[in-house]
Amino acid sequence: MCYICGSFTSYVSIMNYLEIIGTIVGLIYLWLEYKASIWLWVANVVMPAIYVVVYYEAGLYADFGINIYYLIISFYGIFWWWKGRKGSHAQPTKETKELPIGHTPRQMWARLGVISAGLLVLIAFILIQYTDSTVPWMDSFTTALSIVAMWMLARKYVEQWLVWIVVDAVSAGLYVYKELYFTAGLYALYTVIAYFGYKEWKRLMQQQAA
Repeated sequence: MCYICGSFTSYVSIMNYLEIIGTIVGLIYLWLEYKASIWLWVANVVMPAIYVVVYYEAGLYADFGINIYYLIISFYGIFWWWKGRKGSHAQPTKETKELPIGHTPRQMWARLGVISAGLLVLIAFILIQYTDSTVPWMDSFTTALSIVAMWMLARKYVEQWLVWIVVDAVSAGLYVYKELYFTAGLYALYTVIAYFGYKEWKRLMQQQAA
């Protein structure tokens, strides 16, 4: 009986350590994103590898799935930020070979809205039908918007910060409900810094233009 209790305690401790490490990496990632540093994508490989375990054990299956997507989109983001592509919304300069910050094209907002709504319904259906998730719609909402926001980040659109503000605020409340307090604190901080990140990226855009 004591062996079982000890094993459980060790398991809980491991999960807490993983959550703490994920939080630290998340803070590093956030700082790199705030500074529009291409190195954020390195942190974005490490952080999902940790959170796939944390979210699965917490029963947040949509968040578990999206972290696999984060791993994949990181390589896409590195490609776009470093080399860009001919005919894109903004071309990398010869000096930096890095894609400058740009605005989301107006015609793309409608597409992103439709994609977000479609993802929300699809993910919620999967969670309701095939998992024991207790928060399928909220989990699906943050997941759908996160998918879109991460793609916008990979394309270096400044408005990605506005989407993250919504995602982070809702996620903070969701993680408190799930008793993931370190993660909830991280996302509460994300919400605040996302606002300043938006302002910082706009300043960097003006600096680029100059």
